[in-house]
Amino acid sequence: MDEKHTSIVRIARENGTEGHVEPLNLGERVRELRKSRNWTLEQAAKQAGLARSTLSKVENGQMSPTYEALKKLAEGLEISVPQLFTAPSKVQVNGRMSITKVGEGEAHATTTYEHELLGNALTKKQMLPYRATIRARSIDEFDGWVRHDGEEFLYVLTGVVKLYTEFYEPVELRRGDSAYYDATMGHNVISTSAEDASILWVTSLT
Repeated sequence: MDEKHTSIVRIARENGTEGHVEPLNLGERVRELRKSRNWTLEQAAKQAGLARSTLSKVENGQMSPTYEALKKLAEGLEISVPQLFTAPSKVQVNGRMSITKVGEGEAHATTTYEHELLGNALTKKQMLPYRATIRARSIDEFDGWVRHDGEEFLYVLTGVVKLYTEFYEPVELRRGDSAYYDATMGHNVISTSAEDASILWVTSLT
């Protein structure tokens, strides 16, 4: 197995944080949804067909709405009832961006692949993008399958590669071709072109 390939994914995943689900406060959730639409209490109550006082009590946790009231509220907010009870991600960060200029990615070389990690300035990423130069010319150069958690997307940038997977026949991919697969399934990639092929790899980290 190409241990460096697998460890890159493992380390990136460990740099994130485990998800933590907190009890949902319905009143706060309703207030958040209302304010995200820039609605006053009066506007939201009218939209939902509820009394202003009723909506105010719901937002302040002073009453538990009936199912009928929840239906009206959801319809007024133009969402489904379950979405009233679905908290937004606490880790959500808006406006994040990382630029990686050509050749400025973090390099990790192995005997079979040469990885260049992209967007490496960001922490707690949901996915790991990297450019890889494929040195391997034969499946025999690998010590078994590469496997890791998550899903993976492969896009051929230059050259020709052959994607080997545990449960499918090998497939040849040329510039512009792509593959999306379960990364827990054994997989390896070799270059079949005269030059080392290059691919864009994106691996999920959640």
